[in-house]
Amino acid sequence: MIKFITAQTQLPEQSVKNTIELLNEDCTIPFISRYRKERTGNLDEVQIGDILKFKEHYEALEKRKAAILKALEEQGVLTSELKQKVESSQDLTALEDLYLPYKKKRKTKAEAARQLGLEPLAKIIMSQNANDVESVAFKYVKGDVNSVEGALEGARYIIAEWINERTDVRNNIRYQLERFAMISTKVVKTKAEDENAQKFRDYFDWEESLGRIPSHRLLAILRAEKEGFIRVKIAIDDDRALDKIENRIIRSNNECADQIEIAIKDAYKRLLLPSLSNEALQIAKDKADESAITVFAKNLKQLLLGSPLGEKRILAIDPGFRTGCKVVCLDAQGQLKYNETIYPHPPKSDSVGAMKKISSLADAYKIEAIAIGNGTASRETEALIRKIHFKNDIQVFVVSEAGASIYSASKIAREEFPDYDVTVRGSVSIGRRLQDPLAELVKIDAKSIGVGQYQHDVDQIRLQKSLDTVVENCVNSVGVNINTASKSLLSYVSGIGPKLAENIFNYRNEHGVFTSRIAIKKVPRLGGKAFEQGAAFLRIKDAKNPLDDSAVHPESYTIVSKMAKDLGKSVQDVIGNASLLQKLDLQNYCTETVGLPTLQDIVKELEKPGLDIREQAKVFTFNQNIKTINDLREGQLLPGIVNNITNFGCFVDIGIKESGLIHVSNLSDSFVKDVNAHVSLHQQIIVKVLEVDVPRKRIQLKLHK
Repeated sequence: MIKFITAQTQLPEQSVKNTIELLNEDCTIPFISRYRKERTGNLDEVQIGDILKFKEHYEALEKRKAAILKALEEQGVLTSELKQKVESSQDLTALEDLYLPYKKKRKTKAEAARQLGLEPLAKIIMSQNANDVESVAFKYVKGDVNSVEGALEGARYIIAEWINERTDVRNNIRYQLERFAMISTKVVKTKAEDENAQKFRDYFDWEESLGRIPSHRLLAILRAEKEGFIRVKIAIDDDRALDKIENRIIRSNNECADQIEIAIKDAYKRLLLPSLSNEALQIAKDKADESAITVFAKNLKQLLLGSPLGEKRILAIDPGFRTGCKVVCLDAQGQLKYNETIYPHPPKSDSVGAMKKISSLADAYKIEAIAIGNGTASRETEALIRKIHFKNDIQVFVVSEAGASIYSASKIAREEFPDYDVTVRGSVSIGRRLQDPLAELVKIDAKSIGVGQYQHDVDQIRLQKSLDTVVENCVNSVGVNINTASKSLLSYVSGIGPKLAENIFNYRNEHGVFTSRIAIKKVPRLGGKAFEQGAAFLRIKDAKNPLDDSAVHPESYTIVSKMAKDLGKSVQDVIGNASLLQKLDLQNYCTETVGLPTLQDIVKELEKPGLDIREQAKVFTFNQNIKTINDLREGQLLPGIVNNITNFGCFVDIGIKESGLIHVSNLSDSFVKDVNAHVSLHQQIIVKVLEVDVPRKRIQLKLHK
């Protein structure tokens, strides 16, 4: 396993070995990457994630080998040579090819021919020694075989199956598919005018190289096929493929060769090409999935690590026209204090009453910031709020509503607010997102947040696994206040999980806030392992020991005490005192298990304890003159916020219903390899309007430097 993983990752063998040991000890990736740097050789969470991925791949391969060896042994066909080939296989495809001739088959044409006693005839033909094939075949005309042609046809079916099972033939066609395959599409004529088909009309008659097709285009084509609007075909040069097979098999120029040539064409058309072109398409789909999942994961990470406003008193508004604007007031910890509905927009148009109500609520609840959802009536509501003359300086933010409706109808929301309807819960979610995007967004299924491309078309298990890893890494890189965190947030803390999160939540409700990290051990079923994995990621504000509100692991508290003692100060005095900490000679604190990487992390944390890695939230204002797509003109420069990133560019919210697209070619004057190198999610940018297609509601933008 270690050799296999080392070959795949190119990481040092000792680092791989130690990381596998830690993973086998049920250590989490965040814990290993942060607190076991000496053992891993300072590997980061991405490298540790790769080791875990290839460990699982290797284990799956070994499991399949064992199943195949058992099946071969039961059939009595396992030779020492075949066993050696199976055991040395490093690839699942090659392994399945080895097993293919022995796999139990459904009733095939070849199997039917064998039952008619035609396998000896097939062997004679394959030997290519017989000159008068028909007279040889005549001997097999008996029973259900009632003609020479019937005998020859049956023999050819057997030969076709042998050709299909040859590894060298299969690999040669795989090579040609990999290098030269074309993917083409044709519209299903009866569906061409279907309204839902129009978004796929670019692919009604399309052809391009399968090896070069961008991931987003392949996923769009496959979705169109799944929905029944187009047919997809994978093709290579058939003549070249057949020549390659014939050159491998035919070595004579007699009647046997003629029969084998017919069998080759049959094997290619009926068995090899359908199977291997599907395999090639699946490989391309897997690559497209990987690419789309990577984009989604990067977007999700940026979204989760979005700028928090922090513990401020918030008035949040879920805007609407006919149904009114749902208003809630939250305290600094995100607790709901008041809710009401106002009707400033048509049809009621009570803007004066709405402004008075908002003003009085801002005074009554000492509001510090206002969060407005970015959905229907968002711009109109923002304009209304900006007309109000508040007594105090109140910041106004427009907040993404993506997934808020999913949260408001969820079990989590019902548990948090059993006495309120979905509209109130949705408004609370908008307000809390401004306070702390991470703490609120972990309550929503990541796929519902709406960042990425074709997330419903990719492998759902792989996607979920990737997104869970992103959420776990984000939560643990920021740290969690154990006394205010929701069950959802606690469940992503290293070593905790949903059950222990519920136990922590219930213990806190029953016994009050935790006053120290040691007190966490009192939670039912939270044992030594869970404490080791999670304690350093759980923060306790205003604890007696100041280290309890830092990323310093409890196992290192004695080291900090020794450092403070050597400096002639208390632990409290050295925290935040960078100039004092710089006087330490870290070599003095190295032990067998603690080296410089951990010591450097400790000092860095002591210099700025509990520092939030996220930037502070900033107020943003759209161009107030742009209210609909009809107000756009080519050449305009507008402020915007990046609201989605894909492989082909990024989408930008410019304050109207439709988002504009900055195609990858318009992000820079030079070649763009990675969109994320130029923009990040929720980044505030200036864009230039290049083209406006009002009928198709498409806006082309350029990043303005």
